[in-house]
Amino acid sequence: MKTTAVSVIKNLFVAFILTVTATVIGFIFRYWNLQETNIVIIYILFVLLTARFTSGYVYGIAATVQSFLLFNWFFTEPYYSLKINDPTLILTAVIMFITATITSALTSKVKETALIAQEKEAESNALYQMTNHLTDATTYDKIASVIVKTLSRILECNVAFVCFDETGTTVSCFIQQKGDGTQIHRKLEDPVEFQKRMRNSHISVDAGMEFYDYPIYGRTSLLAVLRIPKEYGEKLNAAQKRIIHAAMESTSLALDRLSSFHEQAKSREEAVQERYRGNLLRAISHDLRTPLSGIMGNSEMLMGMSKKEDQKYELAKDIYEDADWLHGLVENILSLTRFQDQPLSLKKETEAVEEVVGAALVVFQKRMPDREIDVEIPDTLLLVPMDARLITQVLVNLLDNAAKHTAKEQEIKINVVVKEEQNIVEISVLDRGCGIPQAALSKVFQMFYTTSRKEASSKKGIGIGLPICQSIVEAHGGKIWAENRTNGGAKFTFTLPLEGEEK
Repeated sequence: MKTTAVSVIKNLFVAFILTVTATVIGFIFRYWNLQETNIVIIYILFVLLTARFTSGYVYGIAATVQSFLLFNWFFTEPYYSLKINDPTLILTAVIMFITATITSALTSKVKETALIAQEKEAESNALYQMTNHLTDATTYDKIASVIVKTLSRILECNVAFVCFDETGTTVSCFIQQKGDGTQIHRKLEDPVEFQKRMRNSHISVDAGMEFYDYPIYGRTSLLAVLRIPKEYGEKLNAAQKRIIHAAMESTSLALDRLSSFHEQAKSREEAVQERYRGNLLRAISHDLRTPLSGIMGNSEMLMGMSKKEDQKYELAKDIYEDADWLHGLVENILSLTRFQDQPLSLKKETEAVEEVVGAALVVFQKRMPDREIDVEIPDTLLLVPMDARLITQVLVNLLDNAAKHTAKEQEIKINVVVKEEQNIVEISVLDRGCGIPQAALSKVFQMFYTTSRKEASSKKGIGIGLPICQSIVEAHGGKIWAENRTNGGAKFTFTLPLEGEEK
């Protein structure tokens, strides 16, 4: 509690007036021939009043000493002298001193407690109002304005606030309260250095040249910085520090809430866009599938009506191959949109791996009859629970991917290995093409990702075949990955559990 010269003079004046009043009443009692003990009681009463109307028990003790001297001077023999003839007066003085000290201390303590309670109530109300305003805030600027305004009023200084944007980067300016209650935006001298200093600071407050900076952390990162002017920050008491930390916690919750709200809004927007994109792709794919089937049928008919050495045959063949490639692309797009709209439903049955590989080769060689595929598979019958149609699609996609990156004369191979210790079967598609860039190995299964290397085939994919393969394999409880071969080329491997429940 601050004590100023004005308050000291005021308290001394109150104590003096009260003891003088007690003396006047004492004269009245003596005029009425009342006993001296009544006058003593009056002095004790006014000592209590002094403790009541002054701040601190020191003034009560001072009033006690003054009362005893006045009582001895005016109301004991010899009058107008401080000489004590009656020893009982010493006992009276001691009793007055003890009584005044205890009552003054108790009264001062009660007053101080009441004052502290009032201050805490005012602070709690201010923080409550601030929390309500923070709850209603819908922008970062509004949150900054509320915290600056509230703390400036409570701490009686010009508080400032630095906020980070949605990407976690410090903005170039910060908001600060002015003495007239308005708020201004000040330029941050070095935003990058400031952000670096705050992120690397492991203390609750960082003392700078102009401000005491209090970093405000969220669940995972630094959200903002509360700035208290240095001349005030050096003099903060424990209560004010508690207010600051309470305000920081409320601000952290508000910023986290606003950040989560923006993330949810962004996710909803992305979901809507994804749904629109899926609907568009599905509509386009359905519209393309029918004319492509007609083109393929007509070109195949022209091929049957022409001789192989005829130029028309080659033209019809090129049309058929391009239409077939487009038809496969459309089927992949339809599969992709179907997988995104609903969970992948598997119809698992125990299938012979040899038959599934053979079915995939039939589909692939119908598209590319001039391609030779080497197959290595165990001689024993290998039965694996799977959805044969979907696994066939995985193999066809992997073979198409290998063919696009491999010249006609280069090797493409399917390898099947049983790993009984892990209770899985490993199926790999290998090629001797250009391989996969090291930086792209972790990205090849991302949606719509394609490598930038020049491909052996003129037909470049759009990056949906491999994500479809990943979705199918993972739905079976397996894994799929890509790697480069030692002597050139790429290798795509996926696993299937040897045991599983039929669906």
